[in-house]
Amino acid sequence: MFTATLTATPRDDLVEFGLTVENRGDERATLSFRDAQRAEFVVSDASGDGEVWRWSDGRMFAQMLGSETLDPGESTTFEGLWNDPEPGDYVAVGELTAVDADAEAQTKFSVESV
Repeated sequence: MFTATLTATPRDDLVEFGLTVENRGDERATLSFRDAQRAEFVVSDASGDGEVWRWSDGRMFAQMLGSETLDPGESTTFEGLWNDPEPGDYVAVGELTAVDADAEAQTKFSVESV
């Protein structure tokens, strides 16, 4: 019912991630969350073997139930930032953290030395 696309946009000293989740169903759908986290972003080396960075590491999320409702064809984007990445080639995975729906996407990107 849900599809996802992921963007990774390197800037001078960070990478911006955007996980866009779209309701591809014919009916309004509600995403339910156990806490304030809405998405997870994980970066691995270019081979996809070794995890390099995880957005949620070191973060705390408010322990409150939440939800987002999407009409058919409607989408929403969840964002994350990776500060001070090392130059290199990477694979990023973005995943929806809803308890009642799955949506995941990946993309390759490169960080150039400044």
